[in-house]
Amino acid sequence: MHSEACKALRRQGYQFVNTTSSAAVKPCMWNKRALRGGDMCYKAQFYGIESHRCVQMTPTLRCNQQCLFCWRSFEHEVTEEEECPPAEIIDNLRRLQKKALSGYKVSPYVPPELFAEALDPTMVAISLSGEPTCYSHLPEFIDGLNSEGYTTFLVSNGTRPDVLARCRPYQLYVSLDAPDRETYLGLCRPKKDYWDRIQESLAGLATRRSAIRTTVVRGYNDFSPEGYAAIYQDSGARFVEVKGYMYLGYSRNRLKREQMPEHEVVRAFAEKIVEHCDYSIKDESPVSRVVCLERDV
Repeated sequence: MHSEACKALRRQGYQFVNTTSSAAVKPCMWNKRALRGGDMCYKAQFYGIESHRCVQMTPTLRCNQQCLFCWRSFEHEVTEEEECPPAEIIDNLRRLQKKALSGYKVSPYVPPELFAEALDPTMVAISLSGEPTCYSHLPEFIDGLNSEGYTTFLVSNGTRPDVLARCRPYQLYVSLDAPDRETYLGLCRPKKDYWDRIQESLAGLATRRSAIRTTVVRGYNDFSPEGYAAIYQDSGARFVEVKGYMYLGYSRNRLKREQMPEHEVVRAFAEKIVEHCDYSIKDESPVSRVVCLERDV
């Protein structure tokens, strides 16, 4: 792994499995907030996940897109790495989570029972950074997590439908960040034109517990609600998350604050979408600027 990338990410709190792989763990803001007895993330609200018992991680930081709204650094792109075997990653998850949260043990704001639970995680969210399907052992890795009793959430950009077809997470997220090919190419900046592959990934969601995530960036992809609705409808996904872009991390070097829509704008766009498909608004989280749609049955 490139040393400059490693140094930059370690400063951001990444805990790496070893020195040659970019497999890493990093507790999210909601994990730490819940650990202090505060609010949990919208996944808890929508799907019943306990944020303080969730491990946010990735088996690789490589990605085949450079989305303008992504908070990761393209300046510290991982160029070379040795892939870490699934068993090694699984064996180190608890250790790395404990290391990342070690400072909270003595905090007067963290109840001891919550800290104990945090060191015994029940869920793994494969969503930290990078594109997980770029990791060649992803199906075996998820099977290993499942066999260890973890609930698994997999977040993917959908560019490798052949890999997703072999993965068996508890819930699969696939990103759809454009209503058409031209918008996708301009906003997500893929290394190749993966638009048709994304449609193939979406078409496979009807038979799975699944969600589509659309990140709304003002002035880039906040149009054609009927276009999104048609793709959602064809996918058969159970859930759709319409989420506002957040002006965070390295995305601030590419976009402006004004391109972060307020929750009311996201909600209004979601309302327009449901007019054109068999989905209804199930729930929303204003603090995260996200609206959850669920397919009508």
